[in-house]
Order: sequence, then structure tokens, then C-alpha cells
Amino acid sequence: MDEKHKHPYLSGNFAPIQATLPLTPCSYQGTIPPDLAGGQYVRNGGNPLTNDDLVRDAHWFDGDGMLSGVLFRRSKENGADIQPEFVNQYLATDVYCYAKRTTLLRKPIIPSIATLANSATPFFGFLWAVFRTVAYVLLSQLPGRSPIKKISVANTNVIYHDGRALATCESGPPLRFSLPDLKTIGWYNGRKSDNEASKDDRSGFGGNGLLSFMREWTTAHPRVDPVTGELIAFHSMLAKPFVRYSIVKPANQTEIGSSSFDLPVPGVASPKLMHDFGVSRHHTIILDLPLTLDPFNQARGVPSLHYDSTKPSRFGVFPRYAPDAIQWFETNPCLIFHTANCWDVMKPATDKSPATATVNMLACRLTSASMVFHAGNLPLPEVKPVPPEYAEEDQCRMYFFSFQMALCPGQTGAILHQWALSAIPFEFPTVNPSYALQEARYVYGCSTSEKFSAALGKAAKVDYLAKLDVGQLVARGTANPPRTVKGCVDTRTLDEVLGTTRDDDSIKLFAMPTGWFAQEPRFVPRAQQSSEDDGWLLTYVFDESQLDEDGECRDDATSELWVIDAKGMKHIVARIKLPQRVPYGLHGNWYTEDDIRQQRPFEATRQVEGIPAEESLWSGICSMAEQWLG
Repeated sequence: MDEKHKHPYLSGNFAPIQATLPLTPCSYQGTIPPDLAGGQYVRNGGNPLTNDDLVRDAHWFDGDGMLSGVLFRRSKENGADIQPEFVNQYLATDVYCYAKRTTLLRKPIIPSIATLANSATPFFGFLWAVFRTVAYVLLSQLPGRSPIKKISVANTNVIYHDGRALATCESGPPLRFSLPDLKTIGWYNGRKSDNEASKDDRSGFGGNGLLSFMREWTTAHPRVDPVTGELIAFHSMLAKPFVRYSIVKPANQTEIGSSSFDLPVPGVASPKLMHDFGVSRHHTIILDLPLTLDPFNQARGVPSLHYDSTKPSRFGVFPRYAPDAIQWFETNPCLIFHTANCWDVMKPATDKSPATATVNMLACRLTSASMVFHAGNLPLPEVKPVPPEYAEEDQCRMYFFSFQMALCPGQTGAILHQWALSAIPFEFPTVNPSYALQEARYVYGCSTSEKFSAALGKAAKVDYLAKLDVGQLVARGTANPPRTVKGCVDTRTLDEVLGTTRDDDSIKLFAMPTGWFAQEPRFVPRAQQSSEDDGWLLTYVFDESQLDEDGECRDDATSELWVIDAKGMKHIVARIKLPQRVPYGLHGNWYTEDDIRQQRPFEATRQVEGIPAEESLWSGICSMAEQWLG
């Protein structure tokens, strides 16, 4: 491939892998903690099946969903022994099933995010990309083809709720899969999934009607309350009211009321790209940031996906069950793709002061959209001059927001605090799941010696895992607040943090060996915890000495799954040697032995049909159309 056309997110260990394996025993070094016995780590990520056109528009967030998992199987001979087994499977979405039925596709059916974000994409180029997708959806309805009813590639995240393992992506509803074999079961509408025996025919996500296909688009980051078992989700769409909201109750907790679907969230004025949100035990936070996702942007002379750094960020906070009681808080422009945690501080009234409710949020805050463009190997577009109070250097940091709610109608709440906790780059956060949606002391995540917004032609890679004592950092910041918005509690660089050896340091770093890179870590608590941080971090890692002279992976390249002591952030306690590599991907989850055992029954998994052996009239017409569409 021509070097100048080599896309950094289609090269090296970002390049897709086509081979899939059933559960396959792995060798390992070290000692696997008994806390992992019977559980499974699963990570999702984009892995384009159709990858012939290497000079097409492409983005790290594109591609068919592929699950990669390691099951820590208990030995049949001795339940105390653990045998790790690797498995990876494509998610059998409608789009994937269609692509498997033809050999004529040269690029994915769904337009790339790079096409939507590129200011150089001509208006007719955008129209062609949309027309091509619509044409394939229509072709798929003909006899002999696999129908495309939902356009999601389910390639972003994985969660567990009420006996179901679910893969998620913004462009559709969750997709259920089975543990531990990772086979696809079917689309989940909030009440049941395809291939389940349930007789519940009530509508769920999306409801009924003309816009139901759009209203079922569900955030890739739904939250599951560890106390109530509720799944909380929002749906960002292209038509008013632009954001809807759902709460799915677990089946065994009918006493806490019925589920709520597609409740309108007032106050959002245009369609936005909303990837994540904040959820505490009592409140929900909607992130209305100046990143629009609007097809009509093209008529205004800007890309469909457009970041306007002259517009403020807005945060809508409301009680969990009352989106109509939303209160809006406005501040400097920013982007947030991942929130780490939220918690409430409720103070009852006294003789001297009224009651107050404060909602705190930790989030990975970016000061520009550079990561969006560089992950598609796109140059940054020209931007309007911003007001001086909005000007900030390009960075991605763990950030603390504190929203004080107005308790009476007509009053206005206030942002009490808004500043960074640390100056080091920080993304892909995770907390001890038992402490989610409440005040947690520790947040783990990824850091890098460069920037998450890597330079054009390069890809952002994770060479550090980080542990932040956010309890300590928030306490320091509230006692001696840094400058609002642009201030920072701990201003040390990565090198300065690495030079500190104190055990009680508020920031701890695990440095990857030279040439090795990690992925998002996932915290797994020890069964008998002595403290909140007593547990393990699981992350896929790759040694880039396995790349050839052109920077591509050798055919025999493999990855590993590392189990790292999360308390001290110094020791690798186990290294599982995988039979193949795992491309750098997105989000993962830990499924306990009970999660696997307590899955809801299902009748079948989705079967992916191969290419038809005989050409019919309809298949001939489809083939001709596919050749023309490309």
C-alpha cells in the first residue's frame, strides 16, 4: 500500500483481524488470582469485515463489532485450578450478515465518521454516502439477501443487565450475546431480545411509529445501578426533542415501579453527538456540548459532524425519574466522551440554612475536537476565533464538576467547582463497580506520553495506566480551589509523577515496557476486599516489536491479557498468552461467574448465512447494483 495513503487506524495493531476462534486454551505466566475463577473479560471494538479499499474514508470508531474475551474456566478436575481460554466473534448485526452474503463490497455499508467530519467532503459526496447506505438497505429487502432492519454495528461497549450481556453503539438498540461463547442472540428493545421465548409484545426503546427506528438509537454507555438494578439510558436523535430517556427496571423488582421508555428531555435545541452521560444514585446529567451531528449542516457550509468552539457547553441535571424537571448549567466549550463517576451530596435544612442538593461529576474533558479528526486521519478544520475566556491549550484531563441544584422553581442553580484534578492526559476511566453512581475514591484509566489527539498520520497509543486518588484530589481542590475552568489541582507532568516514590501519592502510574502498548483497563475487585482499590486491572497488551519494516503486523503476531495489581500499580501478577492478536479497541467489561450462570434462557443464536450457491433473478439484480454502488 502506498505509504502516503496508509491510514494509522487501519495499520499496525489497529488493523482488523478476520480470524475468529472458539474457546481456546491459553498458556500463561504468573499466578491467576482465584477471584477471577469462572468469570470472563470481554472487550468490544470496530473490526471492519469489508476492508479491501484501504484509501477510503476510515475512522477508529468505524467497523463491524468484534468481541474478544478470555474466560477463566475452573478446572473440571480441581475447581481451584484455572484454565484461561480465548474466544473472539463478530457480532452478527444486520449489516454484518448482509456483508457476509456478498463478495462485491469494497468498503463498509455505513458511512465513515471521517466522511461526516471532513470539511473537505463535498456536498454531493455526502449525499452519495447517504444514498449508498439507503440503497443497500433497500436491496437487502429483496429475496436472497439478508435484510438490514437496523444500521448499528454494535462496536463500542459491552454491559450486563438483568441476565443479559449486551453490546452497544449509538446508531441502534443494544444487541444481546451469550456468555462465554460470545455468539449473537438478537436485538434488545428494553423488554426482551430476539430469540427469547418471552411473550411480552409491548414496545420498548423507540416505541412505534414513523420515527421509531431513530428513537431506539441508544447511548453506547448505559448505566446499571448496582443497588436497584435499573438500566438508565438516553437516546440521541435527529428530530425534536433530540434527546429521550429510558429507565429499564429488572424483572425481579416490580415493586420499584414499571419501566419508562423514550421520555422527552426538554431544552436541547439541535441534534448533537452525545456519547456518554452522568448518572448518580438520584440524578442524571445530559451533556449538551457544541458537537453537532446534523445532516443539514452541509447546507450551512460545515460538515455534518461539526465542533463549534465559540459555543458554550451545557449540562442538564435532573432527578432520575423526572427529566421534565431538568436544570441547565452553562460553561466554557469542551468535549466529554467519557464520564468516570457521579455522586450526590444532600444537605438537610437547618435553622440557619435551607436544604441543598449538589451533584458531582468526574469526566475526561477535552478542550478541542482534535481527537475526533485525528482518529479519522483528518486535518483539523479552520476554526473561528474564540473569545479569550474560551481559549485553552489542547488537552484531555480528569475534571471535576460540582452542580448545586436550585430547590425552588424559578431559581437558578450554580456550578460550584469546575477544574482539572491532574495535568496528565487521562481517558477511558473505570471505577470499582461496587462504587459506581456514588462517591468513589479511586478512578483508573489510560494515559499517554504524547496526546490522545495524536498528530496527523499517527495514532494515539496507551503507554501508561493511571490510578487517581480522586477523593484526595477533590478534597485538596475544594479546600484550596484552583482557577475556575482552566485551573488544575495537581500540575505535575508524567515525568514528575514517575519521579515520585511515595506510597500515598494521589497519582500512580504503571508504565508499559518500551514498545508495548495497553488498552482500556477494567477493574475487578478481590472477593474479600480490604479497601476500595483492592483488586486487579485487566487489559489487553501488544508488543510492537512484532511489526514488520512497513509497520504492519506479522501473520504470527499475538497479544496478551495482563492482570495487574490495582492497589500498588507496580506488579503484573499474570500474563495470559493469547493465540492471536487483539486489535486496539474500545470498551470492555468483566462478567462474573454468577453473571454467566444466571443468564436468561434463549432459544437460538443468530445464524450468518453464506453466499448463495445459485444465482436467482433477484440475486443477479442485487449483484449488478452492488457492483455499481461499490
